Amino acid sequence: MARRRGPSRSSREVEFDQHIGKRLRQARTIAKVSQTKLGEEVSITFQQIQKYENGSNRIGGSRLWSISQFLGLPVSYFYDGLTDSGSTTSAVSKLFEDPEILKLIRDFVRIEDPKVKLQIRHLVNELSKPLNIDR
Repeated sequence: MARRRGPSRSSREVEFDQHIGKRLRQARTIAKVSQTKLGEEVSITFQQIQKYENGSNRIGGSRLWSISQFLGLPVSYFYDGLTDSGSTTSAVSKLFEDPEILKLIRDFVRIEDPKVKLQIRHLVNELSKPLNIDR
């Protein structure tokens, strides 16, 4: 078994790296970009993208900048949701862990007509209300 060279990461550092990796996976999924395509665009292997996304490898600053440029996001996107304590348990973070929500967002942002978007919001609002059947 290969040993990691250099200093080991603290649990807080691992949490940060995992958070950034989750945000990378979310952004890549929403953009409909494969790990292979992203790796090619930033000159690394898809395996390295996998390691970034699961938090086992840290993303260097210049690499994160390259990734953010390709995905059309500010670098700060990857840090959103982190607190000083390293906690990432916000309600928004939990929402983005659901692949169906990611698909819904991806599809919704492709709709250009604001009236259609409004109708969809009203429909979802109505469908999310509990059934009130009087008998």
